Formats: sequence, structure tokens, C-alpha cells
Amino acid sequence: MSTLIDVNTHDDSTDNANPTQSESSTKTVFTVEDIHKILPHRYPFALVDRIIEYVPGKLAVGIKNVTFNEPYFQGHFPGRPMMPGVMIVEAMAQVGGIVLKQMADVDDALFVFAGIDKVRFRRPVVPGDQLIMTTELVSVKRRRFGKMQARAVVDDQRVAEGELMFSLVE
Repeated sequence: MSTLIDVNTHDDSTDNANPTQSESSTKTVFTVEDIHKILPHRYPFALVDRIIEYVPGKLAVGIKNVTFNEPYFQGHFPGRPMMPGVMIVEAMAQVGGIVLKQMADVDDALFVFAGIDKVRFRRPVVPGDQLIMTTELVSVKRRRFGKMQARAVVDDQRVAEGELMFSLVE
């Protein structure tokens, strides 16, 4: 169930308010149905089950419930299933996409990876884990390039972290 909260945080006396974000209404929780309306990813590449925190133009926190039914576990690795690192990075990027896709004037645009830097993996992600991913917008240049700091945790233990760069394609 989605939760809508009215927020009136715009202060007319503040000259540095971000004009690209709508602050009159902030949706703080997104269901998988809501996510599918924002992101183009579908099975087997839809890797975000819920957004549990969202601050427009700033950050999003998402959840991926990792189950043994994921298609990559058949071969990665038989007898010792682990979520591939590239899928963890992709899941973090999709959470970042929630922030980027809701900026003004990018409704029909697609953001794709432009770079991945300083990514480190700290522990395996296995079936039964709940991956909690946080992406924070670091910068946007010419409304075409975005840079985000991302991290993923399971049971309050760091799993992965790094910088993700995006480019807008129309």
C-alpha cells in the first residue's frame, strides 16, 4: 500500500531551492506496482521490490527480497547460491533510477549507466537475504548526467558500495 504525505517545505524566501523537484506532495513509499510505473525494468531484471524512503531530488532507499527462485541462482553457484555482484550493482542503480526519473522534464527519458567507480563487495548475498539499498544523488550536470553514491546492506552489514554514473538517452 502506498503512503501519500503532503509536505509543504518550500520557503519562498529561500533563493537556492531546487526548482526541478515538486515538493507539494511526496510519496514516501512505493510498491512494486508504483516502481513499474516509474522504471522500465521487467522480469527478470526488475530488482527492486519496494521503496521505503524517498526524498525528491536527493535519495531513495529500496528493498530487494532475495529468493532462491531468482534465475541466476541456477548457475551462480550450484550448491552455494550467491547473488552476482553485477546484479547487486544493477539493483542499487534501479533505486537510483527512482530519484533520477522523477526529476522535472525527464518523463519519457531513459537513464543508463555511464560509469561505475569505486565499487567494493564486502560479503555475499544469498537466498533469504533482504538487500536494503540506499542511493544518494551527488550531482547532476546539464540535466543529462547524474552521479550517485550507493550502498547495500543485509542485516545491518555492508554488502556493497560505490559510485554510479548515469547518462540520459532520449
